[in-house]
Amino acid sequence: MNIAVLLRLMPNPGDELEVDDGGTDIDREYIEMVLNEYDDQALEEAVLIKEATGATVTAVGLAGEGIDQALRTAAARGADRTVLVGGDEIDPYDARTAAAAFAAAIRELAPDLVLTGVQTPSDVFGQLTPFLAADLGWPHADVVIGVTADDGHASVLQEYAGGRLARLSLGLPAVVGVQSSTTPPRYVSMARLRQAMSEGAIENLDVSFERAPAPVITSLARPEVSGHATMLEGDAGKVAQQILDLLREKGALTT
Repeated sequence: MNIAVLLRLMPNPGDELEVDDGGTDIDREYIEMVLNEYDDQALEEAVLIKEATGATVTAVGLAGEGIDQALRTAAARGADRTVLVGGDEIDPYDARTAAAAFAAAIRELAPDLVLTGVQTPSDVFGQLTPFLAADLGWPHADVVIGVTADDGHASVLQEYAGGRLARLSLGLPAVVGVQSSTTPPRYVSMARLRQAMSEGAIENLDVSFERAPAPVITSLARPEVSGHATMLEGDAGKVAQQILDLLREKGALTT
């Protein structure tokens, strides 16, 4: 079995974000781009399946600043193969474009199972998984917290609102959007990362695809502060009375 893991980038959570001069994107000049946290979970789930079944793991990333480091980290974590997808006009931060580019690469690589993170900061609605599955004509499941695969099927544990879970069976090949891996992503030492950098070369795969119509960001801005939190002080009785007074003032209570 060959598992492809799709890796995308996100701004380092510790960096201060600023809007660029055009007002339609963040200023990426001084922002460190790191592996998307949900794709990190998908990578760990793929390696767990590999350890359980002997599957081969292929890490796939779209060309962009910082993706080489993410692919090398994937190799250090247990990926057997790393592939950098390039081509004309690939925007790795647009879900439709990314899905089309990934689909073209998947057709070349022909994996049995595709795992990717459920969302990214630039894809907060989790569109990549359904877009990719629709393009390939494969079944898919999203918001998954556990995957096992064998005998031509993948069994996934899907999470619903209210803490409800469902066990689904997907015929392979299939696409799965991972929310969290069965166990936390493993730590990679610098020694292991240097070893992976020296041993494995990143493969280049150029693809061509038809760009689908995509929404255009017309403006981007920081949220405007419209008010502040009210801090309630005192013992439990005084705080409870203040809450009641506020609810009556806002019309939520009439007695």
